[in-house]
Amino acid sequence: MNRDSSDEDDDRESFLEQNDRKHPHPNPQHQPSPGRSLSSSLHVEDLRTFGNGVRRRFSNLNLKRYLFAVFLPLFILLLYFSTDFRTLFSSKFPVLNLDPLSDRMRESELRALYLLRQQQSSLLSLWNHSSSNSSSAPEPTFDSIQSALLPLISLNKQIEQVLLSPHNSPTNSTALSSDSDPSATAPALFSTCQSLHRRLPGRKTMDWKPRPNKFLFAICLSGQMSNHLICLEKHMFFAALLNRVLVFPSSRFDYHYSRVLDIDHINTCLGSKLVLNFEEFEEMRKNRLRIDKFICYFSAPTPCYVDEEHVKKLKALGISVGSKLESPWKEDIKKPSKRTAQEVVAKFSSDDDVIAIGDVFYADVETEWLMQPGGPLAHKCKTLIEPSRLITLTAQRFIQTFLGKNFIALHFRRHGFLKFCNAKKPSCFYPIPQAASCIDRLIERANAPVIYLSTDAAESETNLLQSLLVVNGKTIPLVKRPPPNSAEKWDALLYRHHLEDDPQVEAMLDKSICAMSSVFIGAAGSTFTEDILRLRKDWDSASSCDEYLCQGELPDFKAEDE
Repeated sequence: MNRDSSDEDDDRESFLEQNDRKHPHPNPQHQPSPGRSLSSSLHVEDLRTFGNGVRRRFSNLNLKRYLFAVFLPLFILLLYFSTDFRTLFSSKFPVLNLDPLSDRMRESELRALYLLRQQQSSLLSLWNHSSSNSSSAPEPTFDSIQSALLPLISLNKQIEQVLLSPHNSPTNSTALSSDSDPSATAPALFSTCQSLHRRLPGRKTMDWKPRPNKFLFAICLSGQMSNHLICLEKHMFFAALLNRVLVFPSSRFDYHYSRVLDIDHINTCLGSKLVLNFEEFEEMRKNRLRIDKFICYFSAPTPCYVDEEHVKKLKALGISVGSKLESPWKEDIKKPSKRTAQEVVAKFSSDDDVIAIGDVFYADVETEWLMQPGGPLAHKCKTLIEPSRLITLTAQRFIQTFLGKNFIALHFRRHGFLKFCNAKKPSCFYPIPQAASCIDRLIERANAPVIYLSTDAAESETNLLQSLLVVNGKTIPLVKRPPPNSAEKWDALLYRHHLEDDPQVEAMLDKSICAMSSVFIGAAGSTFTEDILRLRKDWDSASSCDEYLCQGELPDFKAEDE
């Protein structure tokens, strides 16, 4: 206290003295006497003035420091709570990316907003369409409603993925994708593909009641195994119409059918022994191996579609031919006529013990009756001509090992198919990018995580196809049957019965896997595909999404003819 009062007194005195020096008193009595020495004035008065100035400056400096120390923290706090530094720095210094997650989130939000507006527009369009047609249009089906909603559901999934994309990182991307994908927990919700149960209780059938010792000798020569199986199915229909037992061809003349088909299963389904393999027929007839009469279904390009080489093969089996190859009508395989069951009975009935009608793969007889689920014959099974039990079990084990319940099967025929398809109008051979686009659309409809690939394509083509199969940012794997591996046990049954490495067994295995798929994509014009579709229809595994590859589209590029 004393120090402060003294300082104030000194400052006051210094202030008064300075005023006295600046403003001399007018009264001469107050002026200093001339007798006061100059040295005395300098030593006393100037020394006092110097001391007072030093004290005054020291006091002002302390006051400023005190005020600075008090107000600086207050200023910093005020600035901190009143200023958004992220906005400040991002606006003035856009080059500095202080928060990349924030930037990605903003971009994702803008993208999601765009998709939401697109979804809103689609919903309004659907609403307006349903409102305008409510009085005149028929009531929409469940499938049509699902088809209309699927693109909107897909948009919703895209929005979800866009919003989650900023958070994806190598450490959490897998968890986010699995947790955020609704299809992982409820796949049926997003699939518009429905199972088709086409078997009707009142289907048209006929009983097969053969006459004793009357046989129809099957001859199938056109195409590969699939053509021959269709030919055999038609032969069974003809044998039932003509009241004869059917004899399958010898493996020395045709395929080894007992390796891919179960003939005992056919007879069990029919309830009687109506189909014989060649060895059984040979044992039954012994020294009477003879085709008594050829009644050829086709007259052109050659009778019975059998050439001299195949006649020689028949004779090499010990089968004699008792008549010329003749046809009761004019019928060309290039332009087959529609025929009825009554016409067949009228033209091909005979009292001869063993007859042959030649290759009937191209025959057009009662097509709707023949193609109905289960076929035209009365039996107690789903179908008569189907893969053997060993092949069917092996197919099931492969599916359990590699595919699971929900998968698409693709028959992607390429070898020799370019020229074949380009000869047709329109062509059925598609560039791989276009094919991949068609498959992608069907994947989204079926919501299947994997595709089984049955193909004869080169690896260069399948590799390109695989690289293009991406749906909602996910690559859809193509699965083919792997080469034999002793560590894998799914094909152990084939090895145990010495059926491995048989190309016909492998082809039938492919058919079985494709026939069990959730959705099937076939190759138009291929009998391999048609036989798979037949099995799917008979096994009740057909889907509303089954279709030919790029069905309804033209190839976006077609080579010129030779």
